[in-house]
Amino acid sequence: MKKLSAALLLLSTAAIAQPYDNALTEEAIQKRIAPVGSVYLAGAESAAEAAPSGPRSGEQVYQAACFACHGTGALGAPKTADDWAPRLAKGTDVLLDHAINGFNAMPPRGTCMDCSDDEIAAAIEFMTAK
Repeated sequence: MKKLSAALLLLSTAAIAQPYDNALTEEAIQKRIAPVGSVYLAGAESAAEAAPSGPRSGEQVYQAACFACHGTGALGAPKTADDWAPRLAKGTDVLLDHAINGFNAMPPRGTCMDCSDDEIAAAIEFMTAK
């Protein structure tokens, strides 16, 4: 029984294992020793300039930064219309100020440090309209 189990184990691992290219050609060697990534040093030319794509919609900001808490209700984050009602009663200016500067468990900008104030406002509109 032990020999049969060992044989099955050997066959299963042999079927899963990927063949290793151990060719000694120059191309194969260069491919194996190529760096995994690169480092950008200040002052050096970057490989590609990041161009702003324009303001993000409220839904895009919500999906990227807000959903983790407001989609699950984590740490008391409002997610339903009933949860938002007392916050909306204070006014949208107060709500926007809390979103930008942080309030209670809410971190400043909801951890979206590259969001503009207008994008934060759009995300609030999106969340409260649900």
